[in-house]
Amino acid sequence: MPQRKALIAMSGGVDSSVAACLMQEAGFTCVGAMMHLHALLSTEDAQAVADKLQIPLHILDARETFRREVVDDFIKSYEAGLTPNPCIVCNEKLKFGVLLDTALALGCDHIATGHYARTGYDEKSGRHLLLKAENKAKDQSYFLYSLSQHQLRHTCFPLGSLSKEEARRIAEGRGLVTARKKDSQDICFIPDGDYMHFLEDQRGCPYPAGSFLDLKGSPLGQHRGAVAYTRGQRKGLGLALGSPVYVCSKDMEKNTVTVGPNEMLYSTSLLASDFNWIAIDKPDAPLRCCAKARSRMEGQPATVYPEENGLARVVFDTPQRAITTGQAVVLYQGDTVLGGGKIIVI
Repeated sequence: MPQRKALIAMSGGVDSSVAACLMQEAGFTCVGAMMHLHALLSTEDAQAVADKLQIPLHILDARETFRREVVDDFIKSYEAGLTPNPCIVCNEKLKFGVLLDTALALGCDHIATGHYARTGYDEKSGRHLLLKAENKAKDQSYFLYSLSQHQLRHTCFPLGSLSKEEARRIAEGRGLVTARKKDSQDICFIPDGDYMHFLEDQRGCPYPAGSFLDLKGSPLGQHRGAVAYTRGQRKGLGLALGSPVYVCSKDMEKNTVTVGPNEMLYSTSLLASDFNWIAIDKPDAPLRCCAKARSRMEGQPATVYPEENGLARVVFDTPQRAITTGQAVVLYQGDTVLGGGKIIVI
């Protein structure tokens, strides 16, 4: 039987390092690949791991694609009043797009990443599945809902059954320099986390100030630009009104931000676009499931109503707080991801 070959997505972090180790120990001939996505690139740790494992490391210049598909989309989304999730777009277009194309061109059967998720296969339907990680505290399946059958067919998630500490122990046991490296917490192209500064830097000037409004439309004060605020936000408003208020909605054309009490943030339904069905074909009838409208949310009982043109309406059994346009809604049955889409209407 010919030896299988895998391209490992190496970021220089502990998770991708352990993924490379585990794929090699599973009998794969491994090739490392690190994508150059933006100006900030350090190859030292990834190269050290590749040298330790005695595998080649390719540096892929994907800056133009990353700028077009991820960064430009991020900017346009915020300026349209949305709250985007660039990691989801990057997974679809870069990590499982450009990287998979490169893997196949190099004769690899699979790509492997350090995501905490699992894949499966349903013999009855003939569909490749995306599953939650066994360690639910680290599960990243929410960020992977857009993967296609083609992408899942060629993907391995070696860390799907591990906890973070187990991954670190494996790295330490193999003598990898990344064993105790800190996790990255911010958007990779905004390492300081100040997305407003990034947006204004890209724009070349500050966004115009506008009015905070109450629920009746009366002005309450000035804000620094509607793009700076997200639904449900309380901190940083600079309003002293005697009781807490939260961002309820924004009007980007009028550059206004409406605030109100916490109870105004709850809603039971949403409409999602570009819906990607993974475990099943698009249903022809309403379907019961659990749904997550943000990554750290526990799945909530809901009913999904598929619509035409890639749309789906999700109705929760109980009201959910601060559902936000631009984020993703992902549907589950048990550990299986049914599919997901981008929230466009609340």
